[in-house]
Amino acid sequence: MSLQQLQLSLQFGRFDAAPAHRAVLSRSKVTRWIRHALAVDAEITVRIVDTDEGQALNLQYRQKDYATNVLTFDYQQEPTVMADLVLCAPVVEREAREQNKTLEEHYAHLLVHGTLHAQGWDHETGEEDAEEMEAYESDIMRELGFEDPYQK
Repeated sequence: MSLQQLQLSLQFGRFDAAPAHRAVLSRSKVTRWIRHALAVDAEITVRIVDTDEGQALNLQYRQKDYATNVLTFDYQQEPTVMADLVLCAPVVEREAREQNKTLEEHYAHLLVHGTLHAQGWDHETGEEDAEEMEAYESDIMRELGFEDPYQK
């Protein structure tokens, strides 16, 4: 399998638990996870934030007043994907605990999920689209050596 090229910017906001999240999210792992979800070359910024920044961005861009796990800002899909993925560390950590997943496993899934959104995949357009996206995410996660994120 030939993987697409990725120019990655990996950023961490300033929050108390940032070092623990940075330890899980090495550049090589994040690059690998995203590249497995790409259909074309990409320039992607991944930013790990605290609850305040995550909530402010979700409110500003989606009019939802809470921090969510991942926000995808897609600017271009062809010929190269250009996007920002913003992940809220406290939300990701809480969800990983609730779903009995490792933090690494949940980050991998959310980065794959966000990368698919950056390429136009959308699970909110209907049940068929959601099932198709989830099946593709599951295939990618298994390819990466993780369990199916929807079967836990």
